[in-house]
Amino acid sequence: MKPEQRQQAIITYLQQHGKSSVNTLSDHFQATGTTIRKDLTALEQRNEVIRTHGGVMLVHAEDDQPLNCKTHINTEKKRVIACQATEFIYDGDSIILDAGSTVLQLVPYLAKFNNITVMTNSLHITNALAELDNEPTILMPGGTFRKKSASFHGSLAESAFSLFNFDKLFIGADGIDLNIGVTTFNEVHNVSKAMCNAAEKIILLVDSSKFGRKSPNIVCSLEKVDIIITDESISPEYVTALREKGIDVIISRESHD
Repeated sequence: MKPEQRQQAIITYLQQHGKSSVNTLSDHFQATGTTIRKDLTALEQRNEVIRTHGGVMLVHAEDDQPLNCKTHINTEKKRVIACQATEFIYDGDSIILDAGSTVLQLVPYLAKFNNITVMTNSLHITNALAELDNEPTILMPGGTFRKKSASFHGSLAESAFSLFNFDKLFIGADGIDLNIGVTTFNEVHNVSKAMCNAAEKIILLVDSSKFGRKSPNIVCSLEKVDIIITDESISPEYVTALREKGIDVIISRESHD
């Protein structure tokens, strides 16, 4: 099979099976690991696949889907990560919540805090916050509404965040690369940058599938991140590398009762 034919066959395989490992692809196509890696490099250069730690997935398998679709991916892991994040919230805090699906899972846990102020560009999060009995102070930046993520972006949103200083930012990501940093598929990512600049502490909420992935748009370098909360499937090598960068890595664990 010619490389071009095999590469197209790999795309078809991923469409049918989702994320796959190099070894699985090697067995399926009866090709060496080196050959498959060359194919994946070519596909990655054409922005058709994303290389993950030990595997590969289609570019649009999860990234930049509507939020109501993302919410149903790795839901339990996201819920446990969000629950763990409450250890870093205190009465009287001012926090920013980005429009990600993992951060959305944090909202119900905010009901136990008093006198908190929350700024978000997410319409879903705003509506969820409005349902809480503790009545947090809610701030929205305005801007251009993006239907896919149900959130506000653009220069108006960016400038609104620049007017404030918050204790913490809770933010998600589509990819985390040790060299490039925190990345996203969201092409209107400048509001995420503005959030990072407006917070004293940046807390990243991401499930383990995001490590080793590079999305096109850079939100911030890892040097700016204070805490990463993820699940127990993260590789020990990544935990070590992140901690060497001075990041506090928190491993949330699902209940196996």
